[in-house]
Amino acid sequence: MTAVRGTSVDVPTPDGTADAYLTYPDDGRPHPAVLFYMDAFGPRPHLRKMADRLAEAGYTVLVPNVFYRHGRAPVVELPDFIGPSESPGIFEQLLPIMRSLTPDLAMRDAEAYLNWLAACPQAADGPVGITGYCMGAGLALRTAGTYPQRVAAAAGFHGGNLATEAPDSPHLVADRITAELYFGHADQDRSLPAEQIDRLDKALTAAGVRHRTEVYSGAHHGYTQSDTAAYNPEAAERHWAALLDLLGRAL
Repeated sequence: MTAVRGTSVDVPTPDGTADAYLTYPDDGRPHPAVLFYMDAFGPRPHLRKMADRLAEAGYTVLVPNVFYRHGRAPVVELPDFIGPSESPGIFEQLLPIMRSLTPDLAMRDAEAYLNWLAACPQAADGPVGITGYCMGAGLALRTAGTYPQRVAAAAGFHGGNLATEAPDSPHLVADRITAELYFGHADQDRSLPAEQIDRLDKALTAAGVRHRTEVYSGAHHGYTQSDTAAYNPEAAERHWAALLDLLGRAL
């Protein structure tokens, strides 16, 4: 197993400073970069472990706190395990913060994250890969469409509201994407009903985007997150296989 080095870093943005976690193989060489978009709960020990697993596979991984405008992570207090009794109260605090991160702000931040990785000594030159979870899946999709020349691959897992009827729905960037995409949807996810999955697929197909969509049977929204009640070990491992396959092919 490759030894990795993880550290806290600060990423300057037009609106302040985003605290982030950086992890990379501890071998003194640059490696392909991956921008890792958090779920709503944000950077915490579990997400750092996920990022370390990507680093062990040979990538330099940046996990920014996309809610940095509201403070350093954790933006709200989190228990070690987020169960059904804790989740509603946490989301009551997070929902206003989530809504305040408009697509324009998020993509302004995305440019800052990409610029930071481009200058990072541990990151190899060239386009990056992106992986995103829950709300991060939408950010991954938007970033691939907003900065197409800088993104070679993007993956989203248990993403919600990816293809709504709103005028700023994430799927509407499809015609600008040049990256290869992968989506691992959860079939028990109320935030991404079947009609949105179909709308997303049709938009990507019509735009000629190389992509693969899979629906994970028996999985709930958040199935990759082992510190939550939604965790599904089999679906989580399936996600790792798909993600590493995509990144290995594209980066």
